[in-house]
Amino acid sequence: MDFQHIIGHEDIIRHFKSSMEMDRVGHAYIICGEDESGRSSLAFSFAKTLQCESGGFDPCNACPSCKKADSGNHPDIINVQHEKPNLISVEEIRDQVVDTMSIRPYNGKYKIYIINDAQLMNPQAQNALLKTIEEPPSYGIVIMITNTLERLLPTIISRCITLSTKPVKERDMEEYLQEHYDLDAKKLRFCVEYAQGNLGKAILLATNEEYEALVRSVIKLEKEIYEMDMEDIALAIESCANYKMSIGEYLDLMMVWYRDILMLKVTGKPDKIIFSEEYSTIREQAKYLSYNELEDKARAIENAKKRIAANARMEDVMRLLILTLKEM
Repeated sequence: MDFQHIIGHEDIIRHFKSSMEMDRVGHAYIICGEDESGRSSLAFSFAKTLQCESGGFDPCNACPSCKKADSGNHPDIINVQHEKPNLISVEEIRDQVVDTMSIRPYNGKYKIYIINDAQLMNPQAQNALLKTIEEPPSYGIVIMITNTLERLLPTIISRCITLSTKPVKERDMEEYLQEHYDLDAKKLRFCVEYAQGNLGKAILLATNEEYEALVRSVIKLEKEIYEMDMEDIALAIESCANYKMSIGEYLDLMMVWYRDILMLKVTGKPDKIIFSEEYSTIREQAKYLSYNELEDKARAIENAKKRIAANARMEDVMRLLILTLKEM
């Protein structure tokens, strides 16, 4: 992976290359954007290029440094690890970053730390990291990747260069998917339109059978929600539990359903909806759901996402959400 293989994000790549060309590489970066939007690829490509022995603005992919980076064995590109799925602790930041930053690079010009899911750092971990990014050694670089900038302390944000990913153009996504995957026109359109500029999501939908099953599960829920009794709701929650690691995508798909209803109400055009095969159901629901009710449903889903992000019990969150959506 390097810059030339990344689809979109030209402004971020341009920033990285300009900073290298002007010898003004920062010591602390935040790359913010949706999950699967290319943040990790950008961070890795930047780190790989900085360590490349050719000294260019693209990695040569041939030197020992590039080969070590590609194999995941570069001693000076450190991916911070954490044991708990929803927490990066102060001990992990101290052990892997703070206490090792003073050790000079083994091979490269820089010592680069990449912290994925940086929003999972608790306040103590962020405060431990703060002094390191305030007074880093000349070779030290920290790259934080997050999907929620608001969960980082203002003192952290103020000391970092923040770069935000933007949606990839539909045309670029279509070309990439057509080149790399065998998709019929209908599947291609759904992947591109659902992903809303997030190429990683489009690839997941194009290649992952579980993801397709997740889509079918959401459609079943939304078609039957108003006739569900408590037993049906319990079964629906059990179905959601099968996709616990993808609950964010599950909620995003629920949001797309109501977005389709809203789009049909506003435009009256079936070609504007993403769940096109469910047009008849979406049309019926559009008849009796008001704009205010659709707004309330979208707000309920957003609140559910916030509760999930705050580590609330998934089953409890989904039960409350389904009951709320059913009664609106």
